[in-house]
Amino acid sequence: MNKQIDLLAKKLIDARLMMATAESCTGGGIAQALTDISGSSQWFDSGLVTYSNEAKQRLLGVPNELIDQWGAVSEPVAKSMAEGAANQEGVDLAVAVTGIAGPTGGSKDKPVGTVWIAWKMPNKQSEARCFTFDGDRSAVRQATINAAITGLLERL
Repeated sequence: MNKQIDLLAKKLIDARLMMATAESCTGGGIAQALTDISGSSQWFDSGLVTYSNEAKQRLLGVPNELIDQWGAVSEPVAKSMAEGAANQEGVDLAVAVTGIAGPTGGSKDKPVGTVWIAWKMPNKQSEARCFTFDGDRSAVRQATINAAITGLLERL
């Protein structure tokens, strides 16, 4: 993963872009992984941990109606989180994650391991993808971090 983060850092520095994260199920794990390398302040602005629905609304501007209609773990909410992080933090791009890391909280429609990741890239609409990760809470969270970073690289 460090090689991916080093490559991400180079791409962001070369393009003179700043980014932010909006995290729910990872609890700040993406921001921690990104800032584990020295010099990350050149391209990493901020990370918001918006674990509760209220925090998603208050800090990211996610409309309550989206959460009520689709649930916190959904494509519309993930996209709104990414857009909110980019807008609220005044950065060029953002990644957002919302999911069910377990071991509790899953349902028939959204089992444990269901994670939505959204990316807001410069001058583009946000896009999101649903993942279903296997394993315990730690494994789901680590897989989410890896997929979020890989997704950033794919989109740059």
